[in-house]
Amino acid sequence: MVKVLLSCLLAGLWLHPFAQPGPDPRFELYILMGQSNMAGRGPLTDSLKLAGNDSLLVFNKQRAWVPAHHPLHFDKPAIVAVGPGLSFGLEMLKQSNGSRVGLVPCAVGGTPIEHWLPGAYDSATNTHPWDDAAERIVAAMQSGVIKGIIWHQGEANSTPGKAQQYLLQLQELISRVRNLVGNPQLPFVAGELGYFFDHHEAINQQLELLPKLVPNTAVAQAGGLTDKGDHVHFDARSADELGKRYAIKMMVLLKK
Repeated sequence: MVKVLLSCLLAGLWLHPFAQPGPDPRFELYILMGQSNMAGRGPLTDSLKLAGNDSLLVFNKQRAWVPAHHPLHFDKPAIVAVGPGLSFGLEMLKQSNGSRVGLVPCAVGGTPIEHWLPGAYDSATNTHPWDDAAERIVAAMQSGVIKGIIWHQGEANSTPGKAQQYLLQLQELISRVRNLVGNPQLPFVAGELGYFFDHHEAINQQLELLPKLVPNTAVAQAGGLTDKGDHVHFDARSADELGKRYAIKMMVLLKK
């Protein structure tokens, strides 16, 4: 009986490793939002299967904190693979001064930015991208402190008519998530679309304007990165490199 109780206790501690009266200020959380290139579609290589660190955790589908490894997301289990989130988290961990780092994956492949509105439904994935993300973020905040957001989205909004509205929609999303976490200056880093994507300029030109219009934002560049052969998704090496570029930009914003 004692062994059973002990096993249950240990299981509970693992699911809630930061159980305490309030959020742990030394547990630094980062939100991963967007569509498929944030979720990750780069084929998983043998070396990347081993990537991780005991102090880097991920808020999984069951809303438990577990060690972070590829894949982080669960939007489309049959195809989800390597995205930028893990390498981003590992780089942020190096700068955390002994704090643990937690990643909160919220990306949903194929979703246009207009489906990242309260109440909006994405029929292709049977999800409510914003509502689902908001619930996960609020739940994760019970354990730690949200330090920033990385965002990669725009392929679904790259047609001329949609691209012209993109920057305004992105500004509104940034304001909404900052309000949600109670930090009007929460650092936000957007990633450029891969230059191999036929319509990347339509969105990247809009992103270039973001830091001038919204305080405490930055853009991670995609120059030199390659696709996995479909002209849409980063390959594993490039997704990993993009995560490091996100981290560089995030560190600059956090130092302000």
